[in-house]
Amino acid sequence: MTSDRECFVSIVLPGRTELVLAGRLRVSHTNEGMSLGRFVYGRSYLDRPDAVELDPVELRLSRSVYETARMDGIFGAIRDSMPDFWGRRLIELGTGQVVYQEVDYLLAGPDDRAGALAFATDTCLPEPRRAFHSIVDLARLHAIADRVSLDDVEGGGSPDRRLRGLDDCRTSMGGARPKAVVEHGNRLWLAKFNRPDDRWNHPRVEHGLLRLARACGLRSADSEVQRIGDRDVLMVLRFDRQWNGTGYRRSRMVSGLTLLRADDTPMERWRWSYLALADELRRASARPAEDLLELFGRICFSIVVSNLDDYPRNHALVAPGSHWRLSPAYDLMPVPATGREQRNLAMICGPVGRTASRANALGAAHRFLLEHDEAVAVFDRIAETVRATWRSTMLECGVSRRDCDTISSAFVHTDPAE
Repeated sequence: MTSDRECFVSIVLPGRTELVLAGRLRVSHTNEGMSLGRFVYGRSYLDRPDAVELDPVELRLSRSVYETARMDGIFGAIRDSMPDFWGRRLIELGTGQVVYQEVDYLLAGPDDRAGALAFATDTCLPEPRRAFHSIVDLARLHAIADRVSLDDVEGGGSPDRRLRGLDDCRTSMGGARPKAVVEHGNRLWLAKFNRPDDRWNHPRVEHGLLRLARACGLRSADSEVQRIGDRDVLMVLRFDRQWNGTGYRRSRMVSGLTLLRADDTPMERWRWSYLALADELRRASARPAEDLLELFGRICFSIVVSNLDDYPRNHALVAPGSHWRLSPAYDLMPVPATGREQRNLAMICGPVGRTASRANALGAAHRFLLEHDEAVAVFDRIAETVRATWRSTMLECGVSRRDCDTISSAFVHTDPAE
């Protein structure tokens, strides 16, 4: 016996702002606890001359019925559109229901998600989200985020105190930290809040690291910091949304996790590999040589700044038009050393696995279509830029001297000999 859940998948086509029906997802749940997902493109959608694929890996344009028994029957490109830890927490608190099926989270999430997809229980097209939070809402949103974060740290609080105002704060954007989508200057921004238990000012430090990445010649998301009372909020410009005067054009977006056909569970960690991600870029990117050089540079940067939370979800392909390219870098954060232990990235980056070292990165240069001397030049240029400018960049971005001292041990890998 099985129970079936289904939803209809819509997409905003390149250059447009309106949704069109693209296909149907059906997930069957058996009494044995297994889930099987089936996706099929609609015939009318496939007949469109401007139809585009949902992702370049699993769901290419075809009249076939696609099936997956992985990830609870949810295909990667659809999983990338779903609420993650923070968004799910708000859904659960707002409804008082903790046990959800994946399709429930998909449908309960608001239409502020990454990428170009939208979801509904029937073939009626959902209304694209028109109204978003504004800068003036940040103080209220931050207060609610604090309330939820404190309840999680302290083991819960009174339901009435937790639930008030949560419905308006839901988000389908991924990640574990508190956040909201804000409209400012006809652009959409991801507002990222401090947590009460943070050891340093995360908005200021992440803003500084995004700027430092650009100083190293890498492409990173634009950001700014808004001061709300005595608190800071990081505003990261969304690169998958562009205002055209009447609405927001949407870019398709798939995570590195989807490109690697992986999940974010410990059992799947063996699939997390920059080398495998480079192979996928060679197949999917419209400009593979440029994107491979950029990805290699980001590995070098992560090593020298100890950006050790470089999970596959923190990499993506984005398609503003019909072609896919590596997205700007985002979600960068230094991890201070706690001793002399070996430092590891989250993903395999060379012949000795996840070891965050110059030698390991250079040992995989050929996978990024680089000669050894080219790779050496990239690593050493980034290491020298970080060594010479990281502290001054942080101070210019408003990071306190005390916080600079707190994170300083993250920048120990700036010696080209290491």
